[in-house]
Amino acid sequence: MILPPATLGMLGGGQLGRFFVAAAHELGYKVWVLDPDPRSPAGLIADRHLVAGYDDYPALDELAQACTAISTEFENVPAATLDYLAKFVLVRPSAAAVSVCQNRIAEKTFLRQHGLPIADFIAVTGEADLRSAAPGLFPAILKVARFGYDGKGQAVVDGREQAIAAFQHFQGETCVLEQKLALGSEISVVLARDEDGRMKSFPAVENSHRKGILDVSLVPARAPSGLRSRAAELAEKIADGLGYIGTLAVEFFVVDGELVVNEMAPRPHNSGHFTLDACLTSQYEQQVRALCGLPLGDPRAHSAAAMVNLLGDLWYENGPAGPRYREPDWSQLHAFAGLKLHLYGKHHARHGRKMGHFTVVDDDPRQARETALAARAAIGIVDAS
Repeated sequence: MILPPATLGMLGGGQLGRFFVAAAHELGYKVWVLDPDPRSPAGLIADRHLVAGYDDYPALDELAQACTAISTEFENVPAATLDYLAKFVLVRPSAAAVSVCQNRIAEKTFLRQHGLPIADFIAVTGEADLRSAAPGLFPAILKVARFGYDGKGQAVVDGREQAIAAFQHFQGETCVLEQKLALGSEISVVLARDEDGRMKSFPAVENSHRKGILDVSLVPARAPSGLRSRAAELAEKIADGLGYIGTLAVEFFVVDGELVVNEMAPRPHNSGHFTLDACLTSQYEQQVRALCGLPLGDPRAHSAAAMVNLLGDLWYENGPAGPRYREPDWSQLHAFAGLKLHLYGKHHARHGRKMGHFTVVDDDPRQARETALAARAAIGIVDAS
């Protein structure tokens, strides 16, 4: 068990790392952040920010010497970096677990080998793979195997020729071709697993997206209780299969009333932001607890919640096409009872960039959703989910 005032390390300086730093500070720990952006949100509040790349070995050596344990806030930290650090200091989650989530082919192969429900897929390393793909696989989604997120690196393809054209657009990068499913809804489960295999799952979340980016999350998910329980069971099976230690998120499609695993994230998750305001323990505190070997906290929700993402488009007058950059009028949000605003401290807003979020908590799930959508409209976000 690692106790305060030990120093913890965080690889990555985004908003997920920022919330980790805040949770660790509240528990009495110091935190060093390693991130190449000198103005990274997590680095701004860390005890020390090492401005360096993830392959900067002198900086990694300095981090390892200063810290008792190290975690990460996003899955694209090179597995080699995690392996290197693990020679000198405790690293959770492990490089082996993270590497599965870094590559869609490895991820889907892992899920299939463990008997988890997934969409039909093939690995695509060349045009020949697409030319020989079974006709029943189409319509499909072609996704780059690495570094795709928030809808980036994906293309919906109705047939073989469209798939080949999309593959060429991705410059021949290794991809997966995944059968397109008739989605009823999308839900996710965030859990924490400790070194002894004990797990605590947060309530299942219902998610809706705009342009591939998470827009609104509702808790509890508007799904039968049996389906929500089954989602937690499947997420826990994945965590066990990975030998995972830390906070893990699993996204599911609901198709004809059945669950299909979409993907997993070896870190806290955007859809788990609600835990900051609606749960006894947040997903970030759980990450600290799992990293340090503390008993996992109680994940129960004390309120229903609706979370809304705030993207950089809001900083531009008249939306994405607007020419004038200005700070949104946050007084519009503060006028709503039960609303908690979280801004990430990012130095510049870009279209599609996650700049903050707000969560509305209420005893009544329907009222939480209605209030959140009203607040969302009040600051100019249209096309409510």
